Amino acid sequence: MILAVGAVLLILGEILSGPFAKIILLVAFLIVAFDVLVEAVKNIRRGEVFGESFLMTIAGIGAVCIDEIPEGVLVFLLYRLGEYLQDKAVASSRKSISALLDVRPDRANLVQNGQITEVDARTVEVGATILVRPGEKVPLDGVIREGVSQLDTSALTGESMPRDVSVGQNVMAGCINLSGALELQVEKAFGESTASKILEMVEHASEKKAPSEKFITRFARVYTPIVVAAAALLAVIPPLAGLLTWESAIYSALCFLAISCPCSLVISVPLSFFAGIGRASREGILVKGGNYLDTLARAEIVAFDKTGTLTAGHFTVARCVTAPGVSQETLLELAALAEARSTHPLAQSILAAAEGSSQRIASAVMEDYQERPGHGVSVTADGRRILAGKADFLLDNGVSVPALEIGAATAVYVAVDGAYQGAVLLRDAPKADAKKAIHDLKAMGIRETAMLSGDSLQAAEEIGRELGLDTAIGQLLPGDKLHELEHLRNHLTQKGKLVYAGDGINDTPVLAAADIGVAMGGLGADAAIETADVIIMGDEPSKIPAGIRIARRTRRIATENIVFSICFKVAVMLLSVLGMVELWAAVFADVGVCMICVLNTLRVNLK
Repeated sequence: MILAVGAVLLILGEILSGPFAKIILLVAFLIVAFDVLVEAVKNIRRGEVFGESFLMTIAGIGAVCIDEIPEGVLVFLLYRLGEYLQDKAVASSRKSISALLDVRPDRANLVQNGQITEVDARTVEVGATILVRPGEKVPLDGVIREGVSQLDTSALTGESMPRDVSVGQNVMAGCINLSGALELQVEKAFGESTASKILEMVEHASEKKAPSEKFITRFARVYTPIVVAAAALLAVIPPLAGLLTWESAIYSALCFLAISCPCSLVISVPLSFFAGIGRASREGILVKGGNYLDTLARAEIVAFDKTGTLTAGHFTVARCVTAPGVSQETLLELAALAEARSTHPLAQSILAAAEGSSQRIASAVMEDYQERPGHGVSVTADGRRILAGKADFLLDNGVSVPALEIGAATAVYVAVDGAYQGAVLLRDAPKADAKKAIHDLKAMGIRETAMLSGDSLQAAEEIGRELGLDTAIGQLLPGDKLHELEHLRNHLTQKGKLVYAGDGINDTPVLAAADIGVAMGGLGADAAIETADVIIMGDEPSKIPAGIRIARRTRRIATENIVFSICFKVAVMLLSVLGMVELWAAVFADVGVCMICVLNTLRVNLK
C-alpha cells in the first residue's frame, strides 16, 4: 500500500510543476521514507550505526538537500520494493520448515476404563493408551496394541508412499493415520516425542552458522564503516582539489553510499543455508545447523555401521537347501512347526516365511516340546519328531548333517524322525536402497566408503562385497570403531571431512568423533539421535548422498552470491566515483544485485 501511494505521488509530482509539485514530492518522500528513518534511529540507539537503513537514510536525505527530491523518493521506493521482494523470498524458503511446525497435535484421545476422553497431549503419561482415529495425526510416540492402518509419514520422513502398520509396530508422533483406527500404548512423553525433537532441532538450526555466514557478519561490520568514510572523503576531497563542484561531489558520494549497501550479502548468504536446511528437511533429512550443512558439503569419506544402518536389523530367510525329495515348502513348514513356540528372532523369521502354512501349523497337535537354548528345539507334531537347530544339535541327536557352504548366513538344520530334511538359511539382508546409496556416493566423487561392524568378519565382508563398499571390517567393539575411524581420517585431504552413519547406542562415541555424525533417526537410539549432527528420519541410506548433494549445492550457491555481489558492487562503486552512475540507478543496482542473489538462493529448493 505504501509503495503504491508513494509511486502515484512521485508520478503526480513529476507531471505537475511549480511549488505544489514540490510539496507532493516531499509528501511522497515522507510516506516512503518514514519507516526506514525510524528503523535507522532505533538502530543508532542500539549502537548499530552502520546498517543498511542508515546508508539509505543518508542517501535519501542527501538527495533532498541538494534538491533532487524525485531521486530521494526513488531511493526509498526501490529500497522498500527490494525489502518486500526479499521478504517474499524468505517466506517461500521457510515453507518446508514451517510445515514441520504443524506436525505435532496438542490433543490426544485417552482411553481409560473403556471410555475415550480428549485431553491435552502434554498430560498423557508413558504407558497410557490413546486412540488415533482415521484422518487424525498421531500425537505421541507409541506402539500399536490394536488395529491395522496406513500412515502418511511424509512430514517426518519425506516418504510419499503410505506405510502399512499393524499390532506391535512403533509409530512416531506427527504421522497421519489414513485408514483404520489405532490404539497405541504411549512410549514417550509429549516433550520427548519424535515430533517435539524435530521442532526443537529446527528452532535451533539457524543459531549454528556456517563459516561463510560468520565471514559475512564480520565482513559487514568492517566494510560498512569503511565505505561511509570513503563516501565522506569522496564528498570533500574533489571539491577542495578543484576537481568537482560541491554538488557533483556530494551526489557521487550519495551514489557511492547507495550502491555500497551490503544487504545482498547479509541477506542472501544466511538465506542460502536456511533454504538448504529447509530443502533437506523436506526430504526427511534434519540438519541441526548451517555449520553442519557446510561441513557435510566437504565430505570425502563416508563410513557406516552395519546392523540397522545398511541392513534391516532383522533376519529374513535367504534360501532353503533341501535334501533330495524334499520341497522348499515342506522344509519351511517343518522348521516352522519346530519353532512355533520359540520367541527367538530366528524362529520368528522362519514363522513369517512359512506364513502360507500357518493354518496347518496352528492346527497341529504339539507334544513333548523341548528347547536347548543356543542350540535348537525338538517337538513331536502330529506324531512326527522334528528337530531344528545348529548342525551340532542334530549330530548330538544321531542325525547325519552334510557339509554346506552357507557364507555369512545363519543355518537352521531340520530333521524328521531321524532323517535329515535340509537347512533354512537366514541373514540380516541389506536395506532395499543400501546398494544405490553406495553407488550414488561413488558417483558424486566420495573417495572412500567403509563399513565398521560389530558383526562377524565373514558377515561384514559378505555385505561389503554385495553393496560395493571399499572397506568392510567386522568384529569391532565401540573402542575399535573409534580406532578404525581415526585410521580412515588419515586418508582425508586437507579440506576433506569424514562422515559416519549409525543407529545404535554403541555408535554414539563414533558419531561424536566423526566430522559429521548421521543418525538413522526413525528407528535409532535416542542417544545416537542426540549426538548426531544430521538425522535421517526414514532410516534410508540413500538419503545420505541426497543430503551431501543438497549441502554441496547450498555451499556453491552461497559462494556464487558472495563473489557476484562483491564484484558487481566494486564495479558500480568505481563508476559512481567517476560520476557515471545516477542515484536512482545506484539504488536500483543495489536492489537488483540483492534480488539476483535471493533468486539464485531459491535454486536450493529445486530438484
